[in-house]
Amino acid sequence: MAVLKVIEVLSSSEKSWEDATKNAVAHAGKSLKNIRSVYVKEQSASIKDNQVHEFRVNVKITFEVE
Repeated sequence: MAVLKVIEVLSSSEKSWEDATKNAVAHAGKSLKNIRSVYVKEQSASIKDNQVHEFRVNVKITFEVE
């Protein structure tokens, strides 16, 4: 039986929400092993000069505890 743990991570990107999600997983992967899934809980964006400046995501990352 596997034991799974979920953490919540905030991440951002100047490109897209998809890139922000990839950044969150890549950064979490530096200290976590056995990442199983990512769930995008919330999306938002910051605006600068009437343009989207930064895409932000709040994600839940699930990983297996060894």
